Amino acid sequence: MTDALHSPFLDLDQYIALPRLGDLALSPDAQRLVVAVSSLAADRTAYTTALWEVDPNGALPAHRLTRSVKGEALSAFARDGSILFSSKRDVPAEGDEKPAESVSAVWRLPARGGEASVLTRRDGGFSHVLTAPDSDTVVLGVTMHAGVTDDEADAKKRADRRTKKVSALWHASAGVRYWDHDLGPESTRLRVGVAGGDGIAEVRDLVGDVGRAITDAVLAPDGRSVVVPWRVEEPRGEWRTELVHVDVDSGERRTVAGDRDRSYHAPVFTRDGGGVVAVEMDHSTPERANRQRLRLFRLDSGESMVLAEGWDRWGHPECFSPDGSTLYVTADEDGHAPVFAIDVAGGAVRRLTERGAFSSVRVNPDGGTLYAVRSAHDCPGEVVAIDVVSGATRTLPGPVEYPALPGRLERVETLAEDGTRVPGWLVLPEGAAPEHPAPLALWVHGGPVSSWNAWSWRWCPWLLAARGQAVLLPDPALSTGYGWDYIQRGWARWGAEPYTDVMALTDAVEARDDVSGESTIMMGGSFGGYMANWIATQTDRFKAIVTHASLWNLPAFAATTDAPHFWREQFTPEMMERYSPHRFADRIETPMLVIHGDKDYRVPIGEGLALWWALTGNHDGPPDTLRHRFLYYPDENHWILTPQHAKVWYEVVLEFLEAARAGRPPARHELL
Repeated sequence: MTDALHSPFLDLDQYIALPRLGDLALSPDAQRLVVAVSSLAADRTAYTTALWEVDPNGALPAHRLTRSVKGEALSAFARDGSILFSSKRDVPAEGDEKPAESVSAVWRLPARGGEASVLTRRDGGFSHVLTAPDSDTVVLGVTMHAGVTDDEADAKKRADRRTKKVSALWHASAGVRYWDHDLGPESTRLRVGVAGGDGIAEVRDLVGDVGRAITDAVLAPDGRSVVVPWRVEEPRGEWRTELVHVDVDSGERRTVAGDRDRSYHAPVFTRDGGGVVAVEMDHSTPERANRQRLRLFRLDSGESMVLAEGWDRWGHPECFSPDGSTLYVTADEDGHAPVFAIDVAGGAVRRLTERGAFSSVRVNPDGGTLYAVRSAHDCPGEVVAIDVVSGATRTLPGPVEYPALPGRLERVETLAEDGTRVPGWLVLPEGAAPEHPAPLALWVHGGPVSSWNAWSWRWCPWLLAARGQAVLLPDPALSTGYGWDYIQRGWARWGAEPYTDVMALTDAVEARDDVSGESTIMMGGSFGGYMANWIATQTDRFKAIVTHASLWNLPAFAATTDAPHFWREQFTPEMMERYSPHRFADRIETPMLVIHGDKDYRVPIGEGLALWWALTGNHDGPPDTLRHRFLYYPDENHWILTPQHAKVWYEVVLEFLEAARAGRPPARHELL
């Protein structure tokens, strides 16, 4: 157990240095598990990823496989048990020519150990490395400029743009940005080859230059076909995704699923390669939230069937059992994201696991065991083995031993005005009791169609708990894991049921004798930031409000975000106007900390700037009496990803909240 005085949750330098688990890969013979682990770089301004091996039997300690300053990514097992991974680690020179900084390579680490060797390299790197357990076929995703046909021409164009310092981009369709990066001038293409000990042979283009059509890809177990969620541009700036099957030998492609009113994503092949399951999502309207289902397509006959019809959860396909009779999925479920087993023939759904959120699920070829990464609000991450019959979950010796948490976690709930159950999580600090009630922090999740059900390094309540605060994490209307009706309650009604749900659960928690409601503060990011802004305009009950990457003016936001068509499917102009916080700016009395990154393209910086102007422009007193503050990141995005900036984020937030509770101005950070 970690001494509380030396807990990383009290020391932000220690906190940002805690390693984080990533995706999991399983060898074809199930004798080896590899997990990605991100660790703080030596200069403490980035995280680098290394590959670690975990014993599937749980008998041996985990050990590190790769070491490089630049880190590794995209790991996959080849048929012979060797590990393929991409990395920008020092690539050996070809002749006398030194590789450019942007050159990345696919490396091969032999199954029996030894030094990694380069299989292929290119300027611009790789977006996908796909392997097959029953074939030596390898599919590589590469990013290339429009109009070029080979790597030589692509590298020349990259070099020309670098040397001439041209960053301008040309667009002929609606999408120009995505989350934190500009779209273009590159797009993804697929290449196929045969992996051998000395390289990847017979490399050829699989589908050609198809613009932005390729969003993802999966390779069949026999290596004979690829299925791609294929982006299709539509009139009025809209787009959807179809499922496209590509024959590896001929390159012939055909549409497996395509519908004007639906999109398909997250495809997974059956073990025999003869079928593929995917999420089928109906597009939403302002009156109706989207519905999702799992559909299985038979590639030979073209027939399809819905799996688990009537199951009111949004399942994410993970893998099939070796005999194809069972599909394993994860899905949000009442504050967790368990693994479920779906009987393919009958459609029956069986919940396998209990606590936590599971991801990166892999199946042993013997059919008896699943492997996954599990996290929860009280578990930063662990690699586990799951018995497919009993659901018993066993933690395997992993790469990281995390410190003890400074408090405890409880499930809480209340009833909304309409009688609907409103659940959430409550983090309580050590010592919280009727004689020592803890001050409360309300923290609303983003999404908005999501749930507080997994560990988050960015939104970590334990940093507040370590400082004596209780933290409420509500799942109001619009949250996942409670059925479609729960989402529909808040659909296009952001300022109605989602708001009243949050307030109702806050009231219930403040009524506890181990929680004090006298100095409650509120925080939120993205949709949670919208809720922070809405709350600030509707009530003055909170001592302070932190609003990160927040939506302020919904009509303006809807046209400048990276996905305006999505918001047109969700809001009418009248609905946006009705629930837009900017209309009530003159009501704000609570001190607000506004935080925004300039590279945020989902909620553009204009939202933060407009909010800041509303706060300062409505302030009638002398400038030095302004109680609001603005923390601006010129080179961060929707999330504050670099460790040094994440540390500053928490330091500024904690000081702002402490100052507001004490009734004093917040101190300026020493580096700001």
